[in-house]
Amino acid sequence: MKALSLINKGDARIVEISEPVFSADDLLLRVDMVGLCGTDLNSFRGNNPLVTYPRVLGHEIAATVLQGTSGVPAGTRVAVSPYTSCGRCPSCRRGRFNACRENQTFGVQRDGALTELLVVPEGKVYPSALSTKELCLVEPLTVGFHAVARARVTETDVVAVFGCGGIGLGAVAGSAFRRARTIAIDLDDTKLETARAAGAKHLINSEREDFRARLQELTDGDGPDVVIEAIGLQATFQAAVQVVAFTGRVVYIGYAKEPVAYETKLFVQKELDILGSRNALPEDFRQVIAMLGAGRFPVDLAVSAIVGLEEAPSMLAKWSSSPADYTKIMVQIHL
Repeated sequence: MKALSLINKGDARIVEISEPVFSADDLLLRVDMVGLCGTDLNSFRGNNPLVTYPRVLGHEIAATVLQGTSGVPAGTRVAVSPYTSCGRCPSCRRGRFNACRENQTFGVQRDGALTELLVVPEGKVYPSALSTKELCLVEPLTVGFHAVARARVTETDVVAVFGCGGIGLGAVAGSAFRRARTIAIDLDDTKLETARAAGAKHLINSEREDFRARLQELTDGDGPDVVIEAIGLQATFQAAVQVVAFTGRVVYIGYAKEPVAYETKLFVQKELDILGSRNALPEDFRQVIAMLGAGRFPVDLAVSAIVGLEEAPSMLAKWSSSPADYTKIMVQIHL
């Protein structure tokens, strides 16, 4: 069967691979559509330290069950959780399987879903009547939803999100879904307008505005209760603890690519909760599916391009050359 394989840095090709082998406890899936994300782009550029080559990419999955079980019969349409968990490490023992020490994600530490058929355990799928495009958005949106859950966001909070790419957009949508007053911050007006459609109450273009002054204005001088950093820059890592309110919560989804120096007195003086957020839990998947089912996300605005499998290598190269031109790229494998 055909697959998109990253042979080496900057070298993505359509190759032939063997069909998967599955047991009675597994589901055989026909892969319908797979989204590309920043992790795939970093792997293509050679900037992902977790990936080895060659590697079949893809972990944002919409699929149809070909051979199922009594619980998930053939014909069921599903979103897929792309993570593994060992069940033994401290994270797993605490029920936080999303942060498993031994996690292997499709398309990163193990071959992914940009192929025709896929085998997964039954517990890794989420059946839904959503459209294929919506199912393909479930996993990337869960990452932002998980950050919102980590921040314990409620409807009484003001939440500021740095970055309105695919992951930050999920945080905006997750915050708005909990009815918090949500502020989206980005340099790109198009991304900001998509964030507005996803539920952001206020938009700040930090290229044209002093975001610190604007946040003070929007919060009567207190600062936001929660800041979610979804960019991964030294400057925004630092700004998060500077602008957040006293006794506020800061959540980092990505990670900065260089060491970050902090004025650590802010941690103590403000008595901040500083939190990391990784991947997602089953409840995050269920919440995203509920949000999409309620029509509360701008699906068409969030998707920049849909291409066929044969076009995917050249699309990766285009995306690498002009990353600002695309928010979400999807690869259609089966109609």
